[in-house]
Amino acid sequence: MTLVAERTGPAAARPEDPAAREPARGRRIPGAGPRPPLLRIAGVTLEYRTPERVVRATHRVDLDVFAADRFVLLGPSGCGKSTLLKAVAGFLAPVEGEITLDGVPVREPGPDRIVVFQEFDQLPPWKTVAQNVAFPLRASGTLGRREAEARARHYIDKVGLSRFADSYPHQLSGGMKQRVAIARALAMQPTMLLMDEPFAALDALTRRKMQEELLALWDEVRFTLLFVTHSIEEALVVGNRVALLSPHPGRVRGEFNSHDFDLASVGGDAFQAAVQRLHRRLFETESAAPGPAS
Repeated sequence: MTLVAERTGPAAARPEDPAAREPARGRRIPGAGPRPPLLRIAGVTLEYRTPERVVRATHRVDLDVFAADRFVLLGPSGCGKSTLLKAVAGFLAPVEGEITLDGVPVREPGPDRIVVFQEFDQLPPWKTVAQNVAFPLRASGTLGRREAEARARHYIDKVGLSRFADSYPHQLSGGMKQRVAIARALAMQPTMLLMDEPFAALDALTRRKMQEELLALWDEVRFTLLFVTHSIEEALVVGNRVALLSPHPGRVRGEFNSHDFDLASVGGDAFQAAVQRLHRRLFETESAAPGPAS
């Protein structure tokens, strides 16, 4: 089946400006009280080395992500958002600060954090869709052959690709390959799904469809999502919470609730006002920028 997001809410309840809303930190998606964060990024500074020099990607970033959040890292190119996601995945160690998941320091990659990258060609071309989704389950020893195949086909159905379960990657479109990558990630049932600009290379219509399907899948499964984008519109649609990162090196410039917006909001006055406000906040000079929301 093809997943279609149905997300409703009275238009009058939508805020005129996300910056005017109560800060998101420490709050659930509507209707629940405070709880401990699942992911805590505390004072994290990240650096990487090039042949010429050491580059500081982020500077003393503080963020909390709660279970079932759709948390978006939004910022211009070079602000360190993808580097921060790689650190959460365990591929890069902070030079300052600490990242903890469920209270445990992140030291290395693990099956509790699965990454979906931007590139389409993430799938071994000699394996079918079902084999691609089942492979990590078997390679990690998580499940046996029959159980892995059953779970793989379950998540393939969730992303609307049951008819293509026995197809090969070269027989799929770019958007379909991304759906397979998402199914493969969710089949591992990770604590957190990490997505690094997964729809950036898609055409506009396919990108919107993938956003719909991601939101519908989240409505059903309620996984915790950390999502990187440089698109303000995508951040407001995909996320229920958005952290704004300043230009290089990335610092937290603000953090806002965005769960009142969805795909039906795009083009509306409140949505466009929010886009303009966040654009100004992202690119205002450091001297004019207030401190992060808390």
